[in-house]
Amino acid sequence: MAQQERYGLIGMGSRAGMYVEALTGVHSDVAQLVAWSDVNPGRLDVYERDVVAAGHPAPVRYFPEDVERMIADERLDRVIVTTPDYTHADFVVRSLRAGADVVVEKPLTIDAESVRRIGEAIAETGREVITTFNYRYSPRNSTLRRVIAEGRIGRVTSVHFEWALDTVHGADYFRRWHRDKSKSGGLFIHKASHHFDLVNWWIQATPTRVFASGGLRFYGAENAAARGLGERPARGTGATGDPFALDLASEPRMKELYLDQEHHDGYLRDRDVFDPGITIEDNLAALVDYDTGVTMSYSLNAHAPWEGYRVTVNGTEGRAELEVVERGAVLIGDDGRVVVDPSMHPDHSPIDEVRPDSERLVVQRHWEGARIEPIPDGVGSHGGGDAYLLEHLFHRVTDDAPLHRVAGYADGVKAVSVGIAGNLSLATGQPVLIADLELGV
Repeated sequence: MAQQERYGLIGMGSRAGMYVEALTGVHSDVAQLVAWSDVNPGRLDVYERDVVAAGHPAPVRYFPEDVERMIADERLDRVIVTTPDYTHADFVVRSLRAGADVVVEKPLTIDAESVRRIGEAIAETGREVITTFNYRYSPRNSTLRRVIAEGRIGRVTSVHFEWALDTVHGADYFRRWHRDKSKSGGLFIHKASHHFDLVNWWIQATPTRVFASGGLRFYGAENAAARGLGERPARGTGATGDPFALDLASEPRMKELYLDQEHHDGYLRDRDVFDPGITIEDNLAALVDYDTGVTMSYSLNAHAPWEGYRVTVNGTEGRAELEVVERGAVLIGDDGRVVVDPSMHPDHSPIDEVRPDSERLVVQRHWEGARIEPIPDGVGSHGGGDAYLLEHLFHRVTDDAPLHRVAGYADGVKAVSVGIAGNLSLATGQPVLIADLELGV
């Protein structure tokens, strides 16, 4: 039996569930969850019930301010950070200096100063930081990587990347803490770091310059008033007949993790997406230059009627086109419910006959007809990516040539660098050189 590494988990919201399940299930032979921390004791109660029911001892609880003591007392090898984005840097730096390696959910952090702090802590301690980019592991994305790496379309010259978030999943970023740009960095950081990492990895290039445009054009109080939506409920739970409402009481896991725990910390998971004071954008576009001479045009819309993405990669010998439909239409069920994130629950979306859930990669070389490139089947959430990610993570795989899907600290920095530069470009109206951010990578 392999040596078990000792893990701590900081942040016990819904995303933590993937790690708890892995640490107490298929990967428990090599990894043991021995400690955890959250500002909300009620969420710890929920996960403790699950862990004990699975036949494991309850991890030791610590307050977030006691992370250093948690690492020392429990002799932790690694800490997993799944807290809100704006807290990542503090927990990463504190964990490194206390003697543990760190696994951090994307994004690595939200601004240039925090990137530099993490870099300094890595240089000081020599410890490892892994950023979890699960979309690299999705078979459709890995297949595109292979097509490009094999030179099937020649040297890459340009990329077009369009991502559509629908009016349920896209709206979800406007219900909770993500709506505050000081906490999430906006969708350029929180959501698009996934997308920027994919492009960096697909074309094996480093972003150098960003020119961005965007705004809040659909959600928020001003847009609601302009469209004559009238008075809105303060929160989704208890609201009826509102397709933008999230009813926490109707989903058992949401209810026990959030609604039932509000009295501990006052956190509301279901605020109205048309509230005043929302500071993030719902429409974003960017031109991104790379050190290889490639230019990418990127766009994100957070209020589309369907969810998925389209990627076009142009090369000197042809073109590759990947189209993914994760939810072809937002259709409210008879029970008034719809799954928030279709990529997390791929088997729970209704079928739309015109735009069925699908994935297709077309490769066409110059002077040849188009061909469909076979995509291996994926299992589970995020296009089949989570299972492969966890296998590499807990078995400490450092590289999986020829795909090179394992993402280290430098990859995390390169992914957020585009969003950090994009936010600065939004603020100034000018193109931004990433080198001027002095991110240290």
